[in-house]
Amino acid sequence: MAGIFKAYDIRGIYGEDLTEEIAFKIGRAIYSFLGCKKVVIGRDMRTHSKPLFDALAHGLTMEGADVIDLGLCSTPMSYYANMLLGADASIMITASHNPGAWNGFKICRDNAIPLSGETGILDIERIVNEEDFSALPPAKGGISTFDIRPAYVEHFRAFADIQNPLHIVVDYANAMGIYEAEVFKDLLQITPLFDTLDGTFPNHAANPLDTQTLVDAQKTVRAGTYDFAACFDGDADRVGFLDEKGNIIPMDMITALIAETLLKKNPGADIFYDLRSSWAVKEVIVENGGIPHKSRVGHAFIKAQMRERSALFAGELSGHYYFRENSFAESSGLAVLYIANLVSQSDKPLSELIAPIRRYFASGEINSTVADATAVFEKLRTEFRDAQIETLDGLTFEYPTWWFNVRRSNTEPLVRLNLEAKTKEEMETRRDEVLALIRS
Repeated sequence: MAGIFKAYDIRGIYGEDLTEEIAFKIGRAIYSFLGCKKVVIGRDMRTHSKPLFDALAHGLTMEGADVIDLGLCSTPMSYYANMLLGADASIMITASHNPGAWNGFKICRDNAIPLSGETGILDIERIVNEEDFSALPPAKGGISTFDIRPAYVEHFRAFADIQNPLHIVVDYANAMGIYEAEVFKDLLQITPLFDTLDGTFPNHAANPLDTQTLVDAQKTVRAGTYDFAACFDGDADRVGFLDEKGNIIPMDMITALIAETLLKKNPGADIFYDLRSSWAVKEVIVENGGIPHKSRVGHAFIKAQMRERSALFAGELSGHYYFRENSFAESSGLAVLYIANLVSQSDKPLSELIAPIRRYFASGEINSTVADATAVFEKLRTEFRDAQIETLDGLTFEYPTWWFNVRRSNTEPLVRLNLEAKTKEEMETRRDEVLALIRS
């Protein structure tokens, strides 16, 4: 059971390391840790999400908490419900992009502030393992229902500014993007892919970071005339984009485009970007009058940094897009809407809007299995000691014409490399040089 308590959520294989009995104890433990009187709970389309809800809610109500059952919804909707309903906590039952056998819990305290390993998940694990629950109250809490979708859709649709008709492809991956897309579905002409809920993911995994999952959308775009494609992950807190030619748009390029759009109406705003992002992202933010800030990788860290500055927007290389309008949390529907606004107002297609931002050459994230990550990091520090070195997240080494970041995996014996250079040739040379050091 210990393996289900992760850095950012609780996640495991249903019926093996995540059962109703464990979910019941987790419900009691969440109350014991947070003291939450009002808890909103949403869930995805997996067949075991409802049994897990029943067990989780039983644990919470036994402790005296009142549970608001959101039913099926996207993860961004659960965050919005947390804020809108003035909840003390929210829980989303999902395993996101993991295969259908998996499930889990994404937990927030009030105002959709996420719990991470460092800020609560490990405490909940300890309470579960030791059964160190709060004393039971004289009366149980109750369970009510609330459909968050109309309020969520109305709130975010207000940001639409579609000037000309658009036709897009949307790959729902049989998952919760079907609900998230209600934000924009009546504003655009949509050719849908895999738009029936099915927690077994019969067509492909719901993970836009895996380029193989984008093949169906690419084929569809290339066979017709479309403005772009949007591809959701399992719980719809991430979205990937293809241009009108079916080419994959790097997610940091989308961060830059959305930042550019937002800054037109919000000059001087603080914008955060994942430290693995291209130099171009910072440059675009500055060029459009914004204040750029690097962020650590991981939603809990990014949201905390955004709150400190009341930042307008942040983008992560994994396809998470965070907005102040959703308690500094994700809204992939709003991200799609902002890209649609931009394309509809331009006389250029999306590929040409992206072209000026494709200024450099990136390696993409490359994983290497290592026996001793600490030794690898020390070796890199010695070899590249003349670089400008940052320690915000892992190690970042910066030179005038290239830079790279190395980070440890939270869950595996891996070192992750991201590298960028001003020319393709230098990127490839430096990539091979750094990889040789990591793997030697």
